[in-house]
Amino acid sequence: MEKQGNIRIASENMMPIIKKWLYSEKDIFLREIVANASDAITKLKKLEGLGEAEKGEDYKITVKTNAKEKTLTVEDNGIGMTQEEVERYITQIAFSGAEDFVKKYEKTNGDGIIGHFGLGFYSAYMVSENIEIFTKSYRDGEKGVHWVSDGNSTYTIGDADIKTRGTKIVMHLAPEEKEFTDEKVIKKLLAKYCSFMPYPIYLNPKATDKELKPVNTTAPLYLKQPADCTEEEYQNFYRDTFHDFNAPLFWIHLNMEYPFRLKGILYFPKIKKNVDLEPGQVKLYCEQVFVANNIKEVIPEFLMLLNGIIDCPDIPLNVSRSFLQNDATVQKISRYITKKVADKLTELFNFDRKKYENCWQDLSTFVKYGCLKDDDFFEKVKDIIIFKNIEGEYRPLTKYFGESITEEDAKKGKEPKAVYYASDENKQAQYIAMFREAGLDAIICDEYIDPHFISYIEYQNPTSVRFLRIDAEVDSALKDGGDDGEDKELETLFTDCLKNKKVRVKTAKLKNINVPAIVNVPEFLRRMTEMNSFYRMGDDMHDVTLIVNTANAAVGALKNAEGDTRQTAVEQIYYLALMSYKALEPDELQAFTANTSVLLEKYLQK
Repeated sequence: MEKQGNIRIASENMMPIIKKWLYSEKDIFLREIVANASDAITKLKKLEGLGEAEKGEDYKITVKTNAKEKTLTVEDNGIGMTQEEVERYITQIAFSGAEDFVKKYEKTNGDGIIGHFGLGFYSAYMVSENIEIFTKSYRDGEKGVHWVSDGNSTYTIGDADIKTRGTKIVMHLAPEEKEFTDEKVIKKLLAKYCSFMPYPIYLNPKATDKELKPVNTTAPLYLKQPADCTEEEYQNFYRDTFHDFNAPLFWIHLNMEYPFRLKGILYFPKIKKNVDLEPGQVKLYCEQVFVANNIKEVIPEFLMLLNGIIDCPDIPLNVSRSFLQNDATVQKISRYITKKVADKLTELFNFDRKKYENCWQDLSTFVKYGCLKDDDFFEKVKDIIIFKNIEGEYRPLTKYFGESITEEDAKKGKEPKAVYYASDENKQAQYIAMFREAGLDAIICDEYIDPHFISYIEYQNPTSVRFLRIDAEVDSALKDGGDDGEDKELETLFTDCLKNKKVRVKTAKLKNINVPAIVNVPEFLRRMTEMNSFYRMGDDMHDVTLIVNTANAAVGALKNAEGDTRQTAVEQIYYLALMSYKALEPDELQAFTANTSVLLEKYLQK
């Protein structure tokens, strides 16, 4: 016998609000309905364990699409419901829960509820004109139940001829939602939201199928104990989960039970060395149900460069993102994850230095970015940050630091120890050669993040280190230790010949007599230029100083040159020095080519 009833909540007022906020993510209805089916099986298994229900077998969830009938069906063989339970859980609790969800959403002022958990059964009305429920309780002697409603103010409920326990939800889709009858669409959504649910999910199984294959993995690798996992399993899980066929560098298996529950695996992928750091994908789960990707309130922002799975039942999901930022448990989880990453890197550095150095080219951007974003992470890894020097050897950055200068030393003009570096081994090859010949060391800082990172290191260690690019200063590094070689006559000669160039001229006696001149740009200005380049703001060169080498024979011969020959030779020395600093502009390259032709002609005519 059928009867009608009224839904106590004014649900017609909720749907517009839910659609307003969740329209772009309405496919989460499938997660909610399948998660309910999973819960129904879990409840039955708990009752079996208590001896209050007959032991079942072959637990499963079945999803069926029917384009002709315009329906999508989700069925489980779990605990089922009596008529009284349907009225209580569906027409009262489910709709009340949806109303509470909407109220929370309104209070967040658009801040958003993490994962959108809480919609439950009601979420199906985002895509359905009406919904039918067919269910039978596990209890002996209970009849099957049929419930139907369009989700507004009324519902109809009555008996149904159902032989086995469980629940079937039949969604009669709205005309504009026909995409959810497409098997490929549903398969993709099940892969997104339900990949690791604890019971097998079958999509459109056929009676002729000899061996049914679920669309999900019921026992994902991250739930196993790390000691029970093989390297091959870790590699396969990474490939299958993230569809990345490049093997990860290494991984961290997280397994915490107290003071909070957390399991997962974080993978270190190969990170491209480019301006736009490509985010990874850290998937957040709650008891094997997908919540969302890259929730920075839970997972530190710099870890978003990694790929991974985090499953944490202790994260509050029906709250706003701003609430999560101040939640004590979430903060502990975030610190724990950061510590585990730092511990893994330190372990590699201390016990497998060769692998660490081999991985560093891929790791360095991640580590440096992490330091810039998280001071706590920097404190944990500062001693394992390495740089390659001009001899190709890796050394910890802290080994280059000097003793801290005192305030009194600073007043006397003493500066922290200089760490010289090259930002482009090809363009600065001449300077690198000069450093090698002088027995000096320098490190290679050739990543886009390095101008920011070395400034951060100076900020963290203001009294013990300062960074100078190898073409920024010659006073202490490259000058001959004896006579400084200053020559005012030569300075005047070069200044007159280069009066149309934006350049200052100084003379000095350099250790390398084969180099006629080098370009210097102040470190601060040059670093600002590199940062501008990072943000694509151009890289105009200003405040250039040309250091003319008085120990060079060609420079010495200039005093005996006359007229046009002297002018051409001075310009050519300037362009040669400039070429070791940067690529010549078109007009500079044209002048350099013309000057080369003139000088060759004069040389060959002798």
